[in-house]
Amino acid sequence: MSLIKSITTKPWERKGVIGGLEPEGAFNSPNEKVALSLFLVVASVVFSLFTVGYFLRMELPDWRPLSEPSQLWLNTGLLIVSSILFQWARNITKSNSDKNLRLIFLGGGIFAILFIAGQLMTWGNLQSAGYFMTSNPANAFYYLLTGLHALHLLGGLWVWSKSSIRLLSGEDALNLKLSVELCTLYWHFLLIVWFILFALLSNT
Repeated sequence: MSLIKSITTKPWERKGVIGGLEPEGAFNSPNEKVALSLFLVVASVVFSLFTVGYFLRMELPDWRPLSEPSQLWLNTGLLIVSSILFQWARNITKSNSDKNLRLIFLGGGIFAILFIAGQLMTWGNLQSAGYFMTSNPANAFYYLLTGLHALHLLGGLWVWSKSSIRLLSGEDALNLKLSVELCTLYWHFLLIVWFILFALLSNT
């Protein structure tokens, strides 16, 4: 019986003293944070590949750059405010407080929704002016890159909405400390990606 037990033992799950150390598992971070980190790596690779494709495609003679819509500056400001509010909410949870947390956390998501609404408005204005996706490769890349970014933002808003419902239902704000932190990290990532995309679209 002891032989069977020793064979089926999983040493990587053991929490004991090994060589004077006390390992607590493969990662020190929560599983959700590790999963988000892996997802951000994959998302970074995806955006990088599209960016490389953008530079390669613009070298061909049929490329006609799309003029920068002025609405993008306002949209960028909305996303910056959203990211700032999420960081503010994270700072509140780090201080083990819940003062104004609900208002600030909800505000971060609302400004992100306004950003997406601004992007939709920009796309509508471009199409009204005759800049359709099929008109030119530059137009297609503009819709593709901004649409992919908005899609990632919508995924983040889905997680934000679940955390917001828990907050509004009266759950202890400190229980959502990890959720607030993950949302904040995700929004900072998308803000950096947007800065890169905005610079790319504005200067090429």
